[in-house]
Amino acid sequence: MSAPVSTLAPELTDALRTDLVDCWVAVTNAGGAVGLLPPATVGDAQPLAQQTFSRVGPDGPDDLLVLHVDGELAGWAVLAARGTPLTRHWRTIGRLQVRPELQGRGLGVALVEAAVRHGRVELGLDALHLTVRDGTGLDRFYERLGFGRVGRLPSSLRLGPGDYRDELYYVRMLT
Repeated sequence: MSAPVSTLAPELTDALRTDLVDCWVAVTNAGGAVGLLPPATVGDAQPLAQQTFSRVGPDGPDDLLVLHVDGELAGWAVLAARGTPLTRHWRTIGRLQVRPELQGRGLGVALVEAAVRHGRVELGLDALHLTVRDGTGLDRFYERLGFGRVGRLPSSLRLGPGDYRDELYYVRMLT
């Protein structure tokens, strides 16, 4: 496996959209907490994908980071803007995911580091924010990468009847 290459997606082509949605479905079906519930299909992902992708690109407020390994999409994330003058100094990392068969190789770390670098250097941000579904173990992952927990919203995520999870809020200062 060659070194991962992360880039700001210059153009959201149909081929890239397909790869992103395929990754999203695979991650969801492997148990990933990226906004869908398993078992997910491409059709299930399309409405949320359309909403997400409508905000990225040269005319959108959000930035799409893609991670490639050996020329293939390995993962992706969105740096989402809130769109108000009071919050221009920070963004939310959303939909951060790595293809299931490539997990455990440091690619998630590479993607987070790319988001931090892009936020600090290219966007001049003061901070990055993200949320984590409690019970996934991702809290420890983000804490190792310099994110601090700043809050918890109890039972805010409903995975099914009687299955509620807390949403954990994290921030990493960039200045």
